[in-house]
Amino acid sequence: MDLSIIIVNYGTFDLTKNTIISVLNQNLPIDFEIFLVDNNSPDDSYFKLNEFFLEEIEKGLIKPIVSDFNKGFAYANNIAIKKSHGNYILLLNSDTIVKKDTLINCYSYMVRSQDKNIGALGCKVVLEDGSLDKASKRSFPDPLNSFYRLFGFAKLFPNNEKFSEYNLSNLDDNGIYEVDSLTGAFMLVKHETISDVGLLDETFFMYGEDIDWCYRIKEEGWKIVYYGKSEIIHYKGSSSKKKRSKLIHEFYRAMYIFYNKHYKDKYSTIVRLVVYFGISILFLLKLFLNLFKKNN
Repeated sequence: MDLSIIIVNYGTFDLTKNTIISVLNQNLPIDFEIFLVDNNSPDDSYFKLNEFFLEEIEKGLIKPIVSDFNKGFAYANNIAIKKSHGNYILLLNSDTIVKKDTLINCYSYMVRSQDKNIGALGCKVVLEDGSLDKASKRSFPDPLNSFYRLFGFAKLFPNNEKFSEYNLSNLDDNGIYEVDSLTGAFMLVKHETISDVGLLDETFFMYGEDIDWCYRIKEEGWKIVYYGKSEIIHYKGSSSKKKRSKLIHEFYRAMYIFYNKHYKDKYSTIVRLVVYFGISILFLLKLFLNLFKKNN
């Protein structure tokens, strides 16, 4: 098997349906399988998807899996990774549309590359309004580049290598180059790399697992490449509009987990306390703003 594509559904019939259709419309000239993992959806979306793609399921092209519990994005993907047969594994968000030839272009680049140390690859991810999803290509969030981003230096000096390090805004969005981290909305990973690095960390519920995976991939000596010649559309947030306060909690919880896991022992106690304090303040501020929005 050449490629295993993993799509996690959580109560988003239309979005997930359109994502799968965009994959099938690629007419891939390689052997592939699609794992449709339902994360214990609170509605009938999983059954509707099974009915809609009945023919593909009967052919074995789409392989449905139901998780008995919603233990998060990482957990759901790991279920399918363990069952996958592909030499390459693609994590694909259920709120994306894969544009023409994107899958084969990305797959071919990894397979044909002279550099066999490429462990993961991501494409250009475009938001609904046509702008770049900044999570497409980024550096690992350390205290310094996070400071530059938080206090507006990155926005004031988008082409400055030092100040734009967080989101790499100084680099060509249509280029091909090595980066630190990709978005889990589209991440193509060698099976060999996963065997070396391990599965996604299920401590992360729905944010941060992609950055953590990339960090571990690079720690093991693999390279991560941004391939800006092909793209997908990401209807970001469309699959997670409900329970906003829960999402805010998980977002900042992921920040804490990532820092504690990878940076805690690399910086002084003072820096550590400042980071923890900053995460807490941002979390409380975001919760307050969300509450204000609800009441207006």
